Amino acid sequence: TPGRPGALTARRVSSSFGEGMVWSRTWLARVFRFYHEGFRSMTVGRTLWVIILIKLFIMFFVLRVFFFPDFLRSKFGSEEERGAYVLEQLIR
Repeated sequence: TPGRPGALTARRVSSSFGEGMVWSRTWLARVFRFYHEGFRSMTVGRTLWVIILIKLFIMFFVLRVFFFPDFLRSKFGSEEERGAYVLEQLIR
């Protein structure tokens, strides 16, 4: 019933994209509250998320510095030289 608090409401609309249902903002608020409450009440999960974020930081930022040096910048002085080298490698 539409008069119930917290009920998912929709209204039918016609537009240039055709006829369809448009969900009200309460749906997005309910989804946000669902995830917010879930993450807030976590205990072990919070620790696991911290470990995951630390591992991602190490993989994408720390390892990149040591194992993936900027090859083009070290070999070529200008943007034109770098562009010519990349173009040559692509069409080779």
